[in-house]
Amino acid sequence: MAHDAGVAREFKITLGESVIATCAATISALVLEVPVWAMFVGWISYFTRGVNLRQGLVNLVCVFIGLGLGIAAGAATHALTPHLGPVALTAVVFAMSLVVLSLRHLPVFNNLLGFFLGLVAFFASHQPPSWVAFADLAMAAAVGTTAAWIAVLLQRRALRADARA
Repeated sequence: MAHDAGVAREFKITLGESVIATCAATISALVLEVPVWAMFVGWISYFTRGVNLRQGLVNLVCVFIGLGLGIAAGAATHALTPHLGPVALTAVVFAMSLVVLSLRHLPVFNNLLGFFLGLVAFFASHQPPSWVAFADLAMAAAVGTTAAWIAVLLQRRALRADARA
């Protein structure tokens, strides 16, 4: 009997998390008109370190920093390509790698995975470097982080309620 109750609890939790992910994807696509995959960047970043609201927000800020660095890298590549040709990419990647890898030594905002998730999100978007690109991708990531936080919150409540029963 205890095994059946555990399976039922896990199924309810999984069902709830799936509903939250579906709502976040729907809001991203139909209401905010931002890429759903970028929403999942925020969801993933929430779980990269410390699964609580404070760490989730720190992780999200690291994604925002990564987005900003990606936009700077895109702009630098665009500006340097006429002068350096294909070597511009090499120079920009080297410079960005130095910056990002150095940021891991920051106090608090030192989530290397978050920085790289932001960089990857910008380049995967295939958008030109702009504030609009930053806003779209940041909004999508924020929706994902919020959804992940809600999912964890509901999971914890379900587990507490189950423990009391």
